[in-house]
Amino acid sequence: MGAVDVVVIGAGQAGLSAAFHLRRVGMEPDRDFVVLDHAPRPGGAWQFRWPSLTYGKVHGMHALPGLELTGADPARPSSEVIQEYFETYERTFGLRVRRPVGVTAVREGEHGRLRVETSRGVHETRALINATGTWDRPFWPRYPGQETFRGVQLHTAGYPGPEAFAGKRVIVVGGGASGTQHLMEIAPLAAGTTWVTRREPVFREGPFGEAEGRAAVALVEERVRRGLPPRSVVSVTGLPLTDAIRTARESGVLDRLPMFDRITPTGVAWDDGRSVDADVILWATGFRAAIDHLAPLRLREPGGGIRLEGTRAVRDARVHLVGYGPSASTVGANRAGRAAVTEIRRLLARERSAADTPVPSGLPA
Repeated sequence: MGAVDVVVIGAGQAGLSAAFHLRRVGMEPDRDFVVLDHAPRPGGAWQFRWPSLTYGKVHGMHALPGLELTGADPARPSSEVIQEYFETYERTFGLRVRRPVGVTAVREGEHGRLRVETSRGVHETRALINATGTWDRPFWPRYPGQETFRGVQLHTAGYPGPEAFAGKRVIVVGGGASGTQHLMEIAPLAAGTTWVTRREPVFREGPFGEAEGRAAVALVEERVRRGLPPRSVVSVTGLPLTDAIRTARESGVLDRLPMFDRITPTGVAWDDGRSVDADVILWATGFRAAIDHLAPLRLREPGGGIRLEGTRAVRDARVHLVGYGPSASTVGANRAGRAAVTEIRRLLARERSAADTPVPSGLPA
């Protein structure tokens, strides 16, 4: 399908930010770079979120560079609001995102280029911006007896909204924002809810300003620098103690139990003899980075993660990861997109300078 200078994989917040900055420095879509997205329409992972997650419940949605998101109805589903916003953004800046295109592998190509293999052919590129996020890799923990459970097991990625749990006994597993949101929505409709987490949940009181945000990002960044799989920023900041969460704690909805030891045909059980019957186990256990397509490049460290300097993969300077680890927030994704483009421009300039340098007389060309 031809050669370009940059391939961007993913058209969520990080990918669109990167594409914006590529255009800003004078690169043209389809000629100098392409943006590939596996989703059927604009919206990134937001388009798959459950209808009850309204825009007013979204915490810290940061506008994309160059175009503010204004006038959105807080009562509308965030999936609709952000899908429309991303669609307008792509059109406004002429980003020409190609979709649906699934990237199956990125491997070493010819003449120092990367070979990007997709469901719609192959691209050869001098640099790669990977912005694939985590939505496609929901994390399902494994527990003894899991296959014997006669009820329904589902993950946050497939959460249909609270109405589906009316009259059912529901166990929610996970101490993050999704788990608490699910519980507070489900509890008024369900026959009963049980909250189970591996670690004691941490609730954060007081203001959370820029200094606290930087400190949290730094903790995530340190893991990435050490080549460990990144943790979410929320995992190190704790959960904000809102009025809704205070009420849910006082009413017993957020009365947490430690992690069960096994799953039974009718529910879950602990080694101390306790058990809880359930019709549904909802795994609000997070996601992992969707980077399996990068496996042929051997970028992972022994610790299991990809070590980065800024956004650049330490093992391959042609590869940048945005929306990964410390940049996996909406504001972080914007900054990462700009930083990746800045470094890639330097890389391309060095390559062109080397290609233009004449070979000294008497040496083989």
